[in-house]
Amino acid sequence: MRYLQVLPLTLTLVLFLVVPIALIGVVSFWDYNEFELLPDFVWTNYEELFTSSVTYTIYLATLKFALLTWIFTFLIGFTVAYFLAFHVPDLKWQIVLFLLCTIPFWTSNVIRMIAWIPVLGRHGLVNEGLLAAGLIDEPLEWLLFSDFSVVLAFVHLYTLFMVVPIFNSMMRIDPSVIEAAYDAGAGTWRTVRHVILPLCKPGIAIGTIFVVTLVMGDFVTVQMMSGGQSASVGVAMNNKRALLQYPAAAADAVILLAVVLMMVAALMRIVDVRKEL
Repeated sequence: MRYLQVLPLTLTLVLFLVVPIALIGVVSFWDYNEFELLPDFVWTNYEELFTSSVTYTIYLATLKFALLTWIFTFLIGFTVAYFLAFHVPDLKWQIVLFLLCTIPFWTSNVIRMIAWIPVLGRHGLVNEGLLAAGLIDEPLEWLLFSDFSVVLAFVHLYTLFMVVPIFNSMMRIDPSVIEAAYDAGAGTWRTVRHVILPLCKPGIAIGTIFVVTLVMGDFVTVQMMSGGQSASVGVAMNNKRALLQYPAAAADAVILLAVVLMMVAALMRIVDVRKEL
């Protein structure tokens, strides 16, 4: 009977997760030319990836985006979650403030990215404000269509994915543990460092998994916010797809999936994520 209970979920996972990934793996070994795909079993697509210096360059660029985004989303997410969990005593206000944090996510990612253009542009609000204040003599070119704008957009898009699991971990902390730390003479910073932060590790790990996996596979944000001047693995795959080089794009996807899975596996060996599940 129990096998029948898990059968619908198992079939769903097989049809919509295992089968598509398997098909991508199969296509990654196909050959192709300018006009057609050639079902075959060749290592050409993987050889081109591992023998090209461009591959390592774009992976380093993608990892840089992931690392910077993780740092800023963690700092912002931990601060917001800490304020909601320990400085807002009323559950009703916690819910209200949390919902306020989700309001920007009621619109699409593209709209939220486009909204940064009149803010960061050469004649945008930031440059005009700095010029009016006399802090700069000419508009700052690096605010838009740069790595800075890409990371800023990532942080804007994915901070909530860090806030939610950390806030969930903090709400599970027994208040008596915090009181005991203060009674023992620990100040706010020592309590955060030695009590709250260790107890929030599972939530931080889950938020990290969300943020890193989303950034590693994103290509729309990089293309739009960098003006096509920055590269990432997602952008490379999308370019190959646009050129109908599906086997090469599939090989990129397989390698990216392997890299992300190794990062997640390493993280789960360090932190027991099952405590949050």
